[in-house]
Parts: sequence; C-alpha cells; structure tokens
Amino acid sequence: MLILKPESTIPLVSQIVDGLRRMIADQSLKPDAKLPSIRAFAAAHGVSVFTVVEAYDRLVAQGWLVSRAHAGFFVKRRPGDAPAPGEPPAADLNFDARWYLKQIFESRNLPIKAGCGWLPHDWLFEDGVRRSLRQLATDGAELGGYGSPHGHMALRALIAETLSEQQIAVTAEQVLLTQGSSQALDLAARHLVKPGDAVLVDDPGYPNLMFMLRHLGARLVGVPRTPQGYDVAALEALIVEHRPSVFFTQPRLQSPTGSVAPIAQLYRVLQLAEAHGLTLVENDLYADMDPLQRPSLASLDQLRRVIHVGSFSKTISPNLRVGFLATAPATLEALTQLKMVSGLTSSDITERIAFGALTEGRWRKHLKSLRDRLAESHGRVAQRLTGLGFELFGEPKAGMYLWARHPDLTDAAELSRQVAGEGVMLGPGHLFLAQPRTTGWLRFNVAFSEDERLWNVLAAQIASHAQQAQG
Repeated sequence: MLILKPESTIPLVSQIVDGLRRMIADQSLKPDAKLPSIRAFAAAHGVSVFTVVEAYDRLVAQGWLVSRAHAGFFVKRRPGDAPAPGEPPAADLNFDARWYLKQIFESRNLPIKAGCGWLPHDWLFEDGVRRSLRQLATDGAELGGYGSPHGHMALRALIAETLSEQQIAVTAEQVLLTQGSSQALDLAARHLVKPGDAVLVDDPGYPNLMFMLRHLGARLVGVPRTPQGYDVAALEALIVEHRPSVFFTQPRLQSPTGSVAPIAQLYRVLQLAEAHGLTLVENDLYADMDPLQRPSLASLDQLRRVIHVGSFSKTISPNLRVGFLATAPATLEALTQLKMVSGLTSSDITERIAFGALTEGRWRKHLKSLRDRLAESHGRVAQRLTGLGFELFGEPKAGMYLWARHPDLTDAAELSRQVAGEGVMLGPGHLFLAQPRTTGWLRFNVAFSEDERLWNVLAAQIASHAQQAQG
C-alpha cells in the first residue's frame, strides 16, 4: 500500500514514483496490472492530478509503466516476462522523420493547423515581398550564373548591422547566408559532430535538428528546459558525465516551450563552455518576434565559442528560405566550404528579394504589428487551454508557441492521429523529446489556435477520455 507524507521534504511526485517502483519491484504490483486512473489516484491520495500525471510520466520514461490509448497505465513487463495473452504491441516511439514531415508538409491542407511551425500567410510580409519582386524585375536582375558562396553581399552587410544593434560585434565577412536556419544548423552539425559523439540538445527541443544529429551518428543528451530557461544544475552534471563537445540550443522563445533563458543562466552556460571546451550553436530564429531587447550567447561571448544562427523565413515568408549564421572567421570559412560541397551557393535571387523586403521601409512596422498580434493570441489561447483544464508549461506572451498538457490526454501521439481525421493538425510532444516516449505534452501554435472547431474537437476528446476512465 502506498502512503504519501505531505509534510515530508521529499516532493510528492518523487514519493509516488519511488513508492510505485518499490511495489513493482517486490511484485505487489504484478506485470500488466492496471493502475488507478489519474483522477482516481489523485482523489484517493489527496494530491493534484498534475502531480499524478508527472509521476506516471516519469515511470513511463523509466520503463516501469506503459500507457495504452483509451485504457490507462499498466505495469510494464520487464525483460524475461512473457507477454500477456492479447497484449497490444508497444507503440513505436522512435523518432520517425518521415511521419513528422508527412504531418507537417502533407497535412498543410488540413483546415486547422494548431501544431504547425509557420505563420498564417496574412501574418507574413507578403506586401514587402511583392514590392521587392517588382523592384527586382524593374532593376533587371541577372538570372544567369551563380551567386556568391557567402551569399548576397548587401544582405550580409545588413545582417551584420542588425546584429551590431544587438551588441554582437560582427562584420559582413563573418556572415554566411543559408537556405533557412535548417541549412545553417546542418552545416554546423556536419562541421562539429562525428559518429559516436555525445551532443547536448534542448529537451524538449527542435525535431528536425535531433533527426539531423541522429543521422550523423550523434548520441543525443537532453538538457531539461524549465519555464525559467535551463536546468543549470542538470546541464553541469550532463557535461561532466558525457563530455560533449557541442551544445545546440535556443535560449530565446524556445520551441516548443516558449521559455527564455535569463542573462545569469547565459553567463553560466558560457562559463561551463569555457571550462569544458564546448562549442555553442545558438539558434535565435525567433529573435524578430521578441518585443524585448535581450542579451544572447553571441552578444556575451562575441562569437568566440558561439555559432549564431538566424532566419527570415518565419517572419517574411517560408518560401524564401533565407537564413544565416555568424561566427569566427576561421569557422565561417570551413562552413562555407561545406556549403559549396553540398549545394554550391544559395539563391542570389531569393536573397535579393529578402534584402528588398527588409529595406523598403515597412519592415519595422510589420514586426511591431506581428509582435502585438502574437501577444494578443497568446493571451486568448492560454485562456482557452486553461479553461479546458490544460496545464501550461509557461506563458511567454511572445513567439509562436504554448506547450501544454491535459491530465486526461496522456498520449499526445495517439490523440494527434485521431484528430487528424477531423481536420486538426496537432504537435505531439514525443517528437520534441531527446529520447522519445509517450507523453501528453502538445505544442500549440497560437496563430493557428483560435479556430472554434479546434476547441470543440479537444473538448470532445477530453469528455470521451473522462467517460472511458469512469467506465
């Protein structure tokens, strides 16, 4: 029998995890035994449902429990145990890039894109792009030949100027243009990572980056994100244990959590990087969505140990695929060589279009409008989520995302498959984890999450799961 001690200094979540683990180990709870539902356990022990959700999630991650869609949580069979008659096969939660790309790109036509990673077309800078295209046609841009391997010089100079305004002292010669931030991250990964290397990543973090690193043979080591940024103590312990040489991270408006690392944490990350020989790849692609001027790893380090990555694809147009990286000259030349080997040059035409959009006079007004619009959507979507009983990881009030979970929706992957049939694209949490597992966390893109049909579908799913749990 499990007895909790609220007066103890040991957190209730840890008490539940340790107690259930002991009961499973000593066979008080036998293989395939069904645990009480989350709400039933919470009511029986006088704790919150979110405490039980966290405890069950940890036991699933540690391999003691298994979550079965529409059935609940069961004691997992350990090695050597024979499978129970009729037991359904365990869900395959290995990261599947093909599944992810299908969801993100083949499902673009689903009417409700609450889990996608881009903005609605009428939130983007379409007018600026069209004006830039007209100007480019008027100027008679040369269409033959290749662009510069480093990218369009005028745009590189503009980026250097913009970074200087963010206290990153950089010249145009330290800027390399890429096909979006994805190519920038790919170049950095291929330059820095060898098969078998331990590589630090945000956990939860960026799915495409994680797949890219796995493809290179890296061993991913997840650095836990908190609503306040990094778990710095965990980061330090992971560095000591795994001895990685690189940390790919997103300090500002991180996807999927929206969390922002404060300056004190950034200084500590840089201290650890210096002490342990780490290179930091800072993905700052949401900087233009941030209404606040914040320090970055690059501004504090001045590109000594930092490769700084940015992009215009999120705020101008995803179709332009214009990103960049800034770093020390020697590193930049090595990355330029990799870029040429894999694709010669990036598109001079799209870089010129981006430059025209950024300099035609309405760019700053567009950004101000976009930031205000995102902040308003954050407030409304957060209210709708909490009204349905969701727990919010944090409330950044900026950027594109909210990270949330509901105590009755414990398998986000299965939920996502079900609601896709109703025209809803969700962002299931297991895709964002360094070590994928069943989880209830979901990423919501606030710009696509104000459709009343989304809330009707989620409410119906919650009601259905609650009814099944009571049955």
